[in-house]
Amino acid sequence: MGIASAVANIFDLIFVLLIISVLLTWFRNIDWYKQPFRFLRTFSELIFAPFRKLIPPMGGLDFSPIVAFIVLEILRTVTVSFLVSMGL
Repeated sequence: MGIASAVANIFDLIFVLLIISVLLTWFRNIDWYKQPFRFLRTFSELIFAPFRKLIPPMGGLDFSPIVAFIVLEILRTVTVSFLVSMGL
């Protein structure tokens, strides 16, 4: 299960980076223009922006990360299952 395991680990890393990015938004004193915060912000916006277009923030709450996590988990499950079924 080499390739499937590697792909699962990549998805896990993406989830961790996105969770860190979401949690850091609770702290107002973070300078998002300095590293490593700029990387986290840029990376998370690549994933969250398409979902934010579908579900705009309502009442000051942004639900796009929740939808993004659900879609990423579905994508992870389908991709890893396919790779396992192929014997990779």
